[in-house]
Amino acid sequence: MIYRRLPAALALAGLLAPWAPALAAPRPNIVVIVADDLGFSDVGAFGGEIHTPNLDELAGNGRLLTNFHTAPTSSPTRSMLLSGTDHHLAGIGTMIEAIQPNQIGLDGYEGYLNERSLSLPEILRDAGYHTYMAGKWHLGLTREQGPQARGFEQSFALLQGAGSHFAPVPGKINEYDQVTYRENGKLTTIPADFFSTNFYTDKLIGYLRTQRDDKPFFAYAAYTAPHWPLQAPPDYIDRYMGRYDAGYAAIRAARIAKQKAQGVITADFAVNAGISDALAPRWEQLTPAQQKTEARRMEVYAAMVENLDANVGRLIGELKARGQYDNTLIFFMSDNGAEGGTGHYLGSKFIDNSDANLGKPLSNVDYGRRWAEVGATPFRLWKATSAEGGINTPAIVRLPGQTAGRTPVRAFVSVQDILPTLLELTGIPNPGSQYGQRKVNPITGVSALPLFTDRAQQVRPADFVFADELFGSRYVRRGDWKLVWQSKPLGTAEWQLFDLAADRAEQHDVAADNPDIVADLKQQWQQYVARNGVVLPTVPR
Repeated sequence: MIYRRLPAALALAGLLAPWAPALAAPRPNIVVIVADDLGFSDVGAFGGEIHTPNLDELAGNGRLLTNFHTAPTSSPTRSMLLSGTDHHLAGIGTMIEAIQPNQIGLDGYEGYLNERSLSLPEILRDAGYHTYMAGKWHLGLTREQGPQARGFEQSFALLQGAGSHFAPVPGKINEYDQVTYRENGKLTTIPADFFSTNFYTDKLIGYLRTQRDDKPFFAYAAYTAPHWPLQAPPDYIDRYMGRYDAGYAAIRAARIAKQKAQGVITADFAVNAGISDALAPRWEQLTPAQQKTEARRMEVYAAMVENLDANVGRLIGELKARGQYDNTLIFFMSDNGAEGGTGHYLGSKFIDNSDANLGKPLSNVDYGRRWAEVGATPFRLWKATSAEGGINTPAIVRLPGQTAGRTPVRAFVSVQDILPTLLELTGIPNPGSQYGQRKVNPITGVSALPLFTDRAQQVRPADFVFADELFGSRYVRRGDWKLVWQSKPLGTAEWQLFDLAADRAEQHDVAADNPDIVADLKQQWQQYVARNGVVLPTVPR
């Protein structure tokens, strides 16, 4: 059934002043862009030194979200983005790659976006939108679980969570080449000149160009950059030669200064002091050869981010060329915090991680804990943890018709909020617990549109409760009080309490001084577990 929403759009236009003229026009297009493992401070608008002019311009015409929260890793976040509910309900209670025996076969741990979940593209398609997707799916490995089965009219999808960014080298196939691509549900291959970010953009632009009517569209650009393996076109890598020779601390200090100057964080923000030497050596503890390798890894990473930015620019350029930019909402986000892996991965005898080959086909490295700490600036830790560095990620929103930037949105926003935000924007009713002929999990996110349009400073009560868990790493918060449990060695394997109002960098555990708050939050945690069917893994990560 196609819904005609002109009255809703006109009513919404009155709420969205000064962007009302654009919203009185046909229903807005929607572009959602997801980066993979991008750190909070990597983009220039968030304090980074990496050249990201297109994202910086998007932020300049839109708004930064400096308190935007995701799950600790990829597929859980993507399930919440598309379903508007907790990932334990959506079928991704844990990543399928990490499921433990005590979780197998349980509701909420199916390993794909389950049938009880709403699907944003399905809702938009049924409301008269074209729906296009290119990039990483990571929400099911079979055709029946793929994007074409969940509402995408046209799609090119990498089904797994990661793969080589270049095409396989003939005769030297490694495990990161052994991934599955499907276009519109059919198995397909990639060309010899494949580079992931460029190719996914080509596909999405191609889908937009096939459209012959004036119906609105939803385009989902799900990039795999800058997720490992760190690989980038050589000309992009060359631009960063020598840029990171100063080392971790110098780059981090420069980012902190820029964040404060740009208002990303306040001038008195107490930045996290960083991890101990036992978890990763400092720059001055490395040999010159090790420093050279570390600098090279960051050069490749930065090249991937700049290339990602260039492709965001290509998408925006296409919208402008087609006369569709003014009536398009663009939302950019990272799926989790920076990747804090341990460095080099082999995977097969063909992997070549020599300095000369880093960033090229057959190399397979991430950028390690110290660079991840830089990426997470000013927060604590990184991806796969419930610390702020793992879940407080960069996001930018630009509303239809918006031509001037506004102050950052500093209120708490969850990735679960994006679906209800888009429903309010488009005038599509919230389906509740019934969608068509099937029972579904009700949306648990709330619309953030009042925040984006300055109609409200908060969309949750001051003492709101929010919780999450992945791999046994868990947290629950009431307002600014956050109770966190993280396994060793990154945590204490005990509950820690942080007052985010005074300590967003989570440096001072105040559990011993606030036993009543700890007791209350533990009770809230148990309620969250019962409500969402959380099953802790036997062995936490």
